Amino acid sequence: MKKRFISIVVLVLLISACTDDITRFNDETKRASEVPPGSLFSNAVKTLSDGLASASVNVNIFRHFVNHWAQAVIQEEAQFNYVTRSINDTWWTRMYRDVLNDLKESSRIITNDVTLNPIIKTNQLAIIDIMQVYTFNILVTTYGDIPYSKSLDDQLLFPVYDDAKTVNKELMIRLENDIAKLSISAPGFTSSEDIIFQGSVAKWISFANSLQVRMAMTISDVDNSLAKTAFEKANPNAINAISNNGFVKYFTAIPNNNPLYDQLVLANRTDYIAAKDLMDVLNSFEDPRKPGFFGVNNVGLYVGGIMGIPSDYPKMSKPSTRVADPSAPNVLIDYVEMEFYRAEAKERGYNVTGSAESHYNNAIKASILYWGGTEANADKYLLRSDVAYTTAAGGWKQKIGFQKWIALYNRPFEGWLEVRRLDFPKLTIPVNAFSGYPNRMKYPANEQQLNGTNYTNAATKIGGDKSETKLYWDIN
Repeated sequence: MKKRFISIVVLVLLISACTDDITRFNDETKRASEVPPGSLFSNAVKTLSDGLASASVNVNIFRHFVNHWAQAVIQEEAQFNYVTRSINDTWWTRMYRDVLNDLKESSRIITNDVTLNPIIKTNQLAIIDIMQVYTFNILVTTYGDIPYSKSLDDQLLFPVYDDAKTVNKELMIRLENDIAKLSISAPGFTSSEDIIFQGSVAKWISFANSLQVRMAMTISDVDNSLAKTAFEKANPNAINAISNNGFVKYFTAIPNNNPLYDQLVLANRTDYIAAKDLMDVLNSFEDPRKPGFFGVNNVGLYVGGIMGIPSDYPKMSKPSTRVADPSAPNVLIDYVEMEFYRAEAKERGYNVTGSAESHYNNAIKASILYWGGTEANADKYLLRSDVAYTTAAGGWKQKIGFQKWIALYNRPFEGWLEVRRLDFPKLTIPVNAFSGYPNRMKYPANEQQLNGTNYTNAATKIGGDKSETKLYWDIN
């Protein structure tokens, strides 16, 4: 009888337990249910910066596109082969999935936050959108026509590709609206969340105007009227001093260090070396930036390797300890870039104070100082007949393009943009090159397989999904 009673009690308890709501056990009590929007924003910016700074053969091949670095052993990337490792797929995925989606989610959370101060909210949303514009601009200048208007719609698996010219115009409109919304009367993100300007809205205004200058000058050969109008409106508020440079500051501790430290030091690679194309110029011009760019070889000389041919690693110059420093900053937009744009704008007849020569000199001097040179070094360099604006070879595109190519060292994506846009310097095609000069990256293989119809339409429209296909703004 006692055993029977116990059995009945257990049964009753089990039955009553089944009526309880057990869905609470699905809650992850030790994991945040929603990531803070500021963390999403800073993660997106860091992911973007890591990609631009990286030298990984699986991520970033642009140092080879501009003939700044060669490789001592593995030659595929130095020969413009980015398909074997699907670098074009990786670049696309990083920008869309990892950067733009984090920015989108950060924006969604902030938009729905009814407790946030309205001016702070407006600032944060504008800053997020500025970085979305920055990222879309990378995509459109990498591939050409891209998914844009429907690209971040989670319910749409097969987005159409938007016309690159239309995308560029819409991005410039978005950026102008963002600039108008920013107010220095309130903060934006906190200093820890904003890893570029540590909360300074004034510097974000300068950054956004500088990005507008970059986008305006990119289209100057095909839409001079729009470029002139946009440049003249943005330029007065664009970066006008080194102290306003836009960069991500890295730290010595992993994982917040510059990714170049991982790839050049921790990985102990014996492959990355100076390209002969750049090193020959640095040597012949006695360029004071040379020790900032590279170290000496095993006998104390500065030597570069031929693009596309294996080299004896000990006999070659490698990226400098400054470049490989774990805390080295990664520049997104700076005064050097802006001064070269101002020199160009003056030559194009745009309304800009100062002469083309003065802005050209300012850019070169700022670059030399940034890389460890002195005022005296810069003055001496600018007196060289092959550097001085009045006597350097060629027209203004050649003068500016050549010196900008040097100054954009370790900023390979921006260097690639300028080489294509200005068509100077004329770079040597690597030995056994996989293609002609890469004017764009091919679309990812995943797009061909999963979004085939839209991919085919886009590829046909731009003139073929080939590396050599020029983008609409690259007409020379």
